[in-house]
Amino acid sequence: MRRRRSKIAESARLLVRASQLRPQLAIVLGSGFGPALERVAVAKTISYAKLPGFPSTSVQGHAGKLALGTLGGTPVVVLCGRAHYYEGRSMAEITFAVRLLAKYGVRDLLLTNAAGGVNERFRPGDFMRLSDHINFMGESPLRGPCPPGLTRFLDLSQVYDPMLGDLLDKAAKKVRLRWHRGVYLALSGPTYETPAEVRAFARLGADAVGMSTVPEAIVARHLGLRVAAVSCISNQAAGLSPRPISHDEVLATAKEASRHTGALLEEFVRLYGRS
Repeated sequence: MRRRRSKIAESARLLVRASQLRPQLAIVLGSGFGPALERVAVAKTISYAKLPGFPSTSVQGHAGKLALGTLGGTPVVVLCGRAHYYEGRSMAEITFAVRLLAKYGVRDLLLTNAAGGVNERFRPGDFMRLSDHINFMGESPLRGPCPPGLTRFLDLSQVYDPMLGDLLDKAAKKVRLRWHRGVYLALSGPTYETPAEVRAFARLGADAVGMSTVPEAIVARHLGLRVAAVSCISNQAAGLSPRPISHDEVLATAKEASRHTGALLEEFVRLYGRS
């Protein structure tokens, strides 16, 4: 724990030295959202490998770099890709980035991902703003020693911030996306779900299913950050799709939807800068 805090502090100092920008907003670009970086006026790019303690990512579609810059005139820090639990990383490793962002001074966090549609109304290429989540990853990122000054038992009655969510709704309407609000169910992966599991998840109230985001959101709330999250519905979940699910399909749909993701994030940040 002490060593990890030291690495977080060391990486935060590196970011402070890297640029005079001091963003309050951070964006994590998940699968399909990477091209949104093209809209950022980048002042500095840093490989994850250059940040002490920062885990690498081995998943296709995750570039593994951090960018400091402005989007629509608003300072932002953008994480291009994330580490995943299914890669064999610990919860501490996959949430390291969030703890670093908080130490650096970020106060608001937008998380993005590609997800399978459990709700039968959802179609590939749709987008969903997370209104809540179900954690089926089998572990909490807060398990273990509690950092000084933080509560042991975190209230999760409102993980996703209504004001940031409202900005996302307005941005989606502006850029004319097929837009939903719903519940995201997180699994450890890397297998996709069985049809029986998808039927069960639907009965539990899930609208989409994925393998990320929830640990980051929990740690961000523990540290006092406001959180919003968006899923690109990259495929229909097992039992709803007429063909087997593959990561290639996820990436292909996400790539097609990427022409919308940049516009959505840019409009969101524009509204954020005015709020």
